[in-house]
Amino acid sequence: MTTPHVMPVAPDVCVAPQLDPSAMAWAAQNGFKSVVNNRPDFEGGPDQPTNAAIEAAARAAGLEYAFLPVNGGYQSPEEIERFAELLRTMPRPLLAFCRSGARSGKLYQAASAL
Repeated sequence: MTTPHVMPVAPDVCVAPQLDPSAMAWAAQNGFKSVVNNRPDFEGGPDQPTNAAIEAAARAAGLEYAFLPVNGGYQSPEEIERFAELLRTMPRPLLAFCRSGARSGKLYQAASAL
């Protein structure tokens, strides 16, 4: 596994591009406590790792895990509120990911403004 490109958006929140199941052990070894998957299943085609596979690996690595799939171009007020709730309740440091990391970063900024 190559080391994920992780970008901090806060002292205890980072975003990343698409992660695969093997990245969950890396995340746990590097101090993350929670992972949020913001990418809908199969958005990138049949070769994209599924939420179920990533969640199983995250839980096996001892991580808290949430699936909040959102559209790349639009995040609804309800999705932003749900992300804010995850930020309030999930253990940190937290790692959120999507295709490139950009939509997770936008979600973080919008949720932080609530």
